[in-house]
Order: sequence, then structure tokens, then C-alpha cells
Amino acid sequence: MRRKRVIAGISLSVIAMLIFVVLTGRGAQGPFGSSESNPIAKMDEVQKLQETQKVLRSIHDLYDERVVFITTEQIVKIPNNPFGDDFFGPFFGPPSSGDKSGQQRTQKRKGLGSGFIISEDGYICTNYHVVAGAEKVFVKIKGKDYQADVIGSDDRTDLALIKLKTSDKFKPVFLGNSDDVNVGDWAIAIGNPFGLSNTFTVGFISATGRKDSEMLGGVQAMLQTDAPINPGNSGGPLINIKGEVVGVNSQIISQSGGNVGIGFAIPINAAKSILEQLKVYKKIKRGFFGIQPVPLTEEYATERGLKNNEGAIVGQVVNDSPAEKAGLKVGDIILKIDNRKILNAPDLVEVAGNTPVGKTVKILVWRDKGELTLFLTAKERP
Repeated sequence: MRRKRVIAGISLSVIAMLIFVVLTGRGAQGPFGSSESNPIAKMDEVQKLQETQKVLRSIHDLYDERVVFITTEQIVKIPNNPFGDDFFGPFFGPPSSGDKSGQQRTQKRKGLGSGFIISEDGYICTNYHVVAGAEKVFVKIKGKDYQADVIGSDDRTDLALIKLKTSDKFKPVFLGNSDDVNVGDWAIAIGNPFGLSNTFTVGFISATGRKDSEMLGGVQAMLQTDAPINPGNSGGPLINIKGEVVGVNSQIISQSGGNVGIGFAIPINAAKSILEQLKVYKKIKRGFFGIQPVPLTEEYATERGLKNNEGAIVGQVVNDSPAEKAGLKVGDIILKIDNRKILNAPDLVEVAGNTPVGKTVKILVWRDKGELTLFLTAKERP
């Protein structure tokens, strides 16, 4: 009997060892999943995609301390019910704590949004509508809370500049060139949609120079993207595949209030000029050329010897204006200002408004079926 028990014990040990060998031989799959090697994982295309995946992960890590969570507080006045709070009590419940004298009462309203650090000493770019009317602004960076002052804001471009109340040093973002952005480029949005901090979404640039939506107001050409942007993303960065900020996320078009793949960002090149002015002047001093532009039609462009209708006609030159002093004449066609092409009349208005006061720009003009270069120094818009 004793011998049989020993043999049985040995047999069980051998069986257990065999089971262990079989299971471990199947790798990390355990008892489930295929024991065959995955053919997809070995494909060259997958290896290339994995390199892109590494880049995206690196961008996420790079911006971990550069994108901020903004919350605001605003005290609003609400008029009391002139009939007294208990007038509607039988219908809507017990009376509130407000007085019955007809005077206004106050209520604390909170808002949230995103932003990104643009200097080591704590200047942050965000949207005007994120901080508009705010009496207190709070900023969270990597779980640490700060208070901030609104240095300046501009409702026309929906941009604002705030400054952290601290002597700490911070990591600023890397600014790119939004003029180089093209449809089909990678687009990465980082922000705090619905208060979910540091949300990272990826898509593509859907359109550039977008002005043809009534929602956009036609003031600033926008970058359109399908990278998911939702309420709370406002003020956060739109980033290219090189890890550079090319836009400031600002708006969405949606019937539900959530993302449907149509979001808009303010080009960073336009934002730079605005932010610099807000830092110096606390407001915007818009450039003034003294030109009344007229749309350039295809027929008129052909008549003047141009290959296409990209440009803007000088329809009027204001007396004693920078345009008059530069030598511009009615009928001139403006093709380019500095290194930027002028595609149409609204483009010219935008460039003029974004030109810093006192800056001299080089204007490429088409006159008498030939190119002419003129120099214009912008004044402040009256």
C-alpha cells in the first residue's frame, strides 16, 4: 500500500509538470488565444505605423506639463421674483433663501477651458471666451494649482493672454508655422473636454483659410480639423506631427453640442501677433493700410494678364494713408504681402489688421501687366 501511494504521488507530479510545460510553451497567451505567431505584427506596414505611434506617444509626453487646465469664477446678479419666492411655491416647491424685496441676488458661476504655456515665466495663451467676465482665474498644471491674472483679451479674434501669479519657471510649447499647414496634415488636439484633463485626440487638417461659415464671423481665417474637439478644449493647442503648435482650438460646429468632426483653430501665426500686443499694450492696436479692397474676378484677372484671380484689387486709397505714401494706386492688384500670398479681398483685410503698428511690409503689386514692389508702414487703425 505504501508503495502504491508513492508511485501515485510521483505520477501526479509528472502530470503537473507536463501541464506546466504545455502552458508555458504557449507563451503569454495562457490557455486562451492562438498559439500561432501573429502574421500582421510582422508586416512592414505595421512596423512603420508603430514608428508613428511612438511619435504620437512622444508628443503626449512632451506636452504633459505644457498644456493647462483653466477654471474661472464669476459673480452674476440674478433678479428676484417680484411676487416673492413663495409665489410659485405650490407649483415648483419650497421657497428659496432669496429675499422678497425685489432686489438682485448674486450667484457664483464657474467655467472651464484649456490653455498652453508660451513662456518660462508663466504667460499662457487661451481663448477670450474662456476668461471673459471672469473675476478669478485658476490654472492647474500637473496637479498643482495656481491663480492667474488676465493680462489682455480680444473678442474679435477670441484670444486672451493670462499670467500665472508665481515666480516658478515653466516649460513653454514649441511654436510652428501655420502658413505651412496643408490639408491632410496630422492634427493633434490636447485639452480638457468636459473637464477631463489632458485628453489627447488625433485627426487631420480638413481645410485651411476657412472663412465661409457664418459661425466663424469672417474675421479670422481658421484651420479646420476632424481631431475631436469638445467643450472644454477651447484654448488648447492644435499640434502638428513634429510636436509644434500650429493653432489655438476655438470652436466647433455641432447640433448636439458634442464633436461631429468639424472643429476650428486660430492659426498660430495670427495668434502670435495678437499675443505680443496683448502683452505690451493690454489691448489690440490693429494695423491700418488705408486701402479699400475689391474682389478680383477671373474675367478682370485675365484682362489684366494674370493667370488666375488670386489677389485683391485696390478699390480706394485713403488720403494721407500709409497706402498713399507707399505709392499704391486705384486698380493695383495686391498679390503678396511679405511672404504671404493674398488670395482674396478678405485676406488683405486680415493681413492689414494683424500687422503690428509701425511695421514696414513689402507689398508685391501687379500694375500695367507687370510686378512692382512697394513698401508700406502700417499705422494704427482709427
